Amino acid sequence: MPRRKEPPENIAAVDLGSNSFHMVVARLKEGELSIIDRLRETVRLAEGLGEDGTLQPDARARALTCLSRFGQRIRDWPRGSVRAVGTNALRVANNAKSFLGEAEEALGHSIEVISGIEEARLVYQGVTRSLADDGRRRLVIDIGGSSTELIIGEAATPLQMESLRMGCVTATQRHFPQGLLTKKYFRKAELHALVELEPVTFSYRNAGWTSVVGSSGTIRAAAAVIRAAGWSDDGITREAIETLIGRMTEFGSIESLRLTGLNDDRAPSFPGGVAVLSSVFKALGIERMQVADGALREGLLFDLIGRFEHDDIRSASVAALAKRYHIDGEQARRVNETAQTMINQVAEPWGLDAEYGAQFLAWGAELHEIGIDIAHSGYHKHGAYIVENSDLLGFSTDEQRLLALLVRGHRRKFPAEQLKECPDYARASLVKLLLLLRLAVLLHRSRSRDPLPEFELSAAKKGLRLTFPVGWLEQHPLTQADLAEEMRLLKSTDFTIEAV
Repeated sequence: MPRRKEPPENIAAVDLGSNSFHMVVARLKEGELSIIDRLRETVRLAEGLGEDGTLQPDARARALTCLSRFGQRIRDWPRGSVRAVGTNALRVANNAKSFLGEAEEALGHSIEVISGIEEARLVYQGVTRSLADDGRRRLVIDIGGSSTELIIGEAATPLQMESLRMGCVTATQRHFPQGLLTKKYFRKAELHALVELEPVTFSYRNAGWTSVVGSSGTIRAAAAVIRAAGWSDDGITREAIETLIGRMTEFGSIESLRLTGLNDDRAPSFPGGVAVLSSVFKALGIERMQVADGALREGLLFDLIGRFEHDDIRSASVAALAKRYHIDGEQARRVNETAQTMINQVAEPWGLDAEYGAQFLAWGAELHEIGIDIAHSGYHKHGAYIVENSDLLGFSTDEQRLLALLVRGHRRKFPAEQLKECPDYARASLVKLLLLLRLAVLLHRSRSRDPLPEFELSAAKKGLRLTFPVGWLEQHPLTQADLAEEMRLLKSTDFTIEAV
């Protein structure tokens, strides 16, 4: 496994939200994290999604301008010191791939699109790190631009997570035509939110939480308005929300909306967010909510620190999936040990990131036989489907697809067509990792507990040479035949393998 990373002194988290983009810069010294800078810009990415799901040019321009400004602060930082993620607007945009290429160039760092469940996990992590552990089970609620996350957890552990497709921007667009604020439109918005909440209402009402915490823009803005108006001096109450809605309708339109505590850039999406918040209170029987300082971006920072310290939730997710599908742990360990020996020998001549590659090889080795629990025939295809479609906490959607490709491609026909769908930045490295995993699996096909002899693996630009002790291959004719078949299968690629 890779060595423990030396963390950089400065780290940053970038949250490409559906309403606002946030960046938090922190200094990490002797295990202590201190925030040294915060940047926020209202981008309203979700507002820029056309009816066909395409991110429109004006929204792209706003986003890229913002990321260019963020990039001025962090562009020259080393790889791994910044974690940037996109949320629901980028999950649903059908041209997200082309946008992300421009966005990464503007920011100077890679950007991951994360699933709703991963977003919920990171929100919970950010919230719990900002609060003292009171030993009670919490319900955490985060209303974003186009999604709402509901998380129940104890201490630092989330127990139940949901991500619903409703948020302040999308609800305002959908339910307040021409920006008019009326009781009828608020009721319509609340009814729609209640319908979205219906599938989870029973389980969340009966999960035994004793306190409620809200995070992020809509909830913090609502708390600020309520506090400034004197409607509650202890968080957000159901009665205060009803009073707030009544007060908002008196203005008649979003354009006229002026509330003490509400920023001008928050006002255009505020009515929809309050309608969603009101519905969450009603559906889940909430009477009072406290508001936390932490949110998704703080969760990203702590998650990044965990990766430096080898407390990576991704490894725990892989282990849990392997256990669920009854993986042969001894075989996975043998394959991984051989794969790690191989990458240590070829990472430098092949130009691989040894640490990143070793980690993905370890996960691929652990999960390569996961599909056998469904059926032996075509189990590599079953395994790839499981990996790509499971909730793997900590993984971005791209990382999950890459891991699924490792599982699919570890045997039989080389997945050349599937690799064409792989992100450009990762394709060359993934092909090389696949070759190493395939060789490691092949050498342990007998599932023997006897160790392999010491071997040497050397790499050319488009080839591998595998050298065993004199006479070993002749004494293992089945392995010799398997290697010959592997050479045949690789004829569809530019790579060759020679074994002596």
